[in-house]
Amino acid sequence: MEIFRTLKYRNFRLFLIGQGISTVGTWMQAVASGWLAYRLTNSPFMLGVVGFASQAPIFLLGPFGGFLADIGNKRRILIVTQVISMAQALVLAALTISGRIEVWHIIILSVVLGCVNSFDMPVRQSFVVDMVEDKDALGNAIALNSLQFNVARLIGPSIAGILIAAFGEGICFLMNGLSFIAVIWSLAAMRVAARAAGKPKNYKVVDSIREGFDYVRGSLPIRYILLLISVISITGTSYVVLMPVFAKDVIGGGATTLGFLMSSAGVGALAATIYLASRKTVRGLGRMIVVCSSLFGISLFAFSFSKNLLVSMFILAVTGFGIIAHMAASNTILQTIADDDKRGRVMSFYMIAFIGMAPIGSLISGMLASSIGVSGTLMICAGVSLAASAVFYRKLPEIRRVIHPIYRKMGIIPEVAAGLNAVNEFSRPPED
Repeated sequence: MEIFRTLKYRNFRLFLIGQGISTVGTWMQAVASGWLAYRLTNSPFMLGVVGFASQAPIFLLGPFGGFLADIGNKRRILIVTQVISMAQALVLAALTISGRIEVWHIIILSVVLGCVNSFDMPVRQSFVVDMVEDKDALGNAIALNSLQFNVARLIGPSIAGILIAAFGEGICFLMNGLSFIAVIWSLAAMRVAARAAGKPKNYKVVDSIREGFDYVRGSLPIRYILLLISVISITGTSYVVLMPVFAKDVIGGGATTLGFLMSSAGVGALAATIYLASRKTVRGLGRMIVVCSSLFGISLFAFSFSKNLLVSMFILAVTGFGIIAHMAASNTILQTIADDDKRGRVMSFYMIAFIGMAPIGSLISGMLASSIGVSGTLMICAGVSLAASAVFYRKLPEIRRVIHPIYRKMGIIPEVAAGLNAVNEFSRPPED
């Protein structure tokens, strides 16, 4: 089938299998951590603190991860990060199952995981290009990678909700730790060409990071895409961080309700990735960014008024579609237009915008929710998201004019079509 065309690459097949199993465990741990922190403290603000602890290191260390992605052996780096992540989950499991867990344990272990992810995420994102080789298949590979992530997002929270209600949070941490065996096996089984391992460069780390920052700042499309991602990440964090409060206090449910809500967002995200995987070209993704970021803001606003479980689940499905379609479309454009020798650093700034800005959203959401309530907090976040989408929409014609020459050079836009498009460049801008 066309939607699964990149599975013909052996390394990518192995990658998806290992990641698919491990990511189910990751989502189980994410749900269990939030529920455990709220159960121990009954504080929305503490949920924000835990979210901040797990994501703040990415903001600080992400550029170093991007540097490693551009010069290092990606597969070896990923094996190391997966081993450390497995150890973190097993320690969390041991503390919880033994009954010695305290909220400060969760915070410290969340910081450890955030530090690991600072190196893991940029390397993993840029590794996709090495596995599929053909840039024409890059969009499909990124979409399939998002697909496995969101299938896990659908399955993991549901399993977590059931297991927490029956056995407690510790079993979720234990299963996550064991799930890393699959991804470590898949990485070890790959046959990676020497070209994909990367070659050391002769400049200093700080110089390399500065070069990557200057490259991002000097590229209008990359700059505005990352700015919009940053705003959506800050505002979008709110509904994830505050979900335990909605499940328990607004809807009046328990851990199972939390699992249903998180899985509903996963259903929408799954639909988004299936749609993106079925696309045959990267053209048109700029318009999709505008539409889907706006859809996210509108649905988040609607969710702030909901007190019914079924209505909330439907709205969250739309929310999940909007935010994941926006992020995946942005990811695809960035990886397509970035220079090969700077892709790792560009993706590190993508992860800073996507994940590293989220700690700010976690703290703001926690503080606002403690003072004005969760519904008011989500209304504010929705308004900011819509305003950011409007700004990006106004910049879209400029972004297109920069991207089109890159697409023509890569053969994405045929030269004949490019000549015809140039006639109507300002009256009717073609798709990105």
